[in-house]
Amino acid sequence: MNLTYAPAEKEDIEPLFQLNKDLIDRYENTSQIDYSKVLLWVRSKIEKHIGEYTCIFEGRQKVGYYRFHSAKGKMELDDLFIFLPYQNQGIGSAIIRKCTAETDLPVFLYVFIQNSGTVSLYKKLGFRITETIKDSRYIMER
Repeated sequence: MNLTYAPAEKEDIEPLFQLNKDLIDRYENTSQIDYSKVLLWVRSKIEKHIGEYTCIFEGRQKVGYYRFHSAKGKMELDDLFIFLPYQNQGIGSAIIRKCTAETDLPVFLYVFIQNSGTVSLYKKLGFRITETIKDSRYIMER
């Protein structure tokens, strides 16, 4: 695996938004949230912080995104997306290991409870559930 990285750019805003929306549509109980408000918040967050996102490349092919930033005296791994054709190849694990190796601070993340494969991956990599939010998401920390 030959992963390289580049800063995200403005043209990455829409793909990042769509990836977030797809996860919300798949795993969130949309009857319990103000769906349009949540989508506005997601778009605003991405637009405001696009300079903090990283594009992941395998060779010359873009295979995903992530954002790793300081939050609440810890580091947050936010919006880790590996595109479907590249999942289950160790790329997500490599990114998680890379991020956790870059800091001595605790690392936390949010994950949908129903996204059981991803929850299992985080557990294998040393994360533990520290909080449940509205019966739809976990906060996990390492």
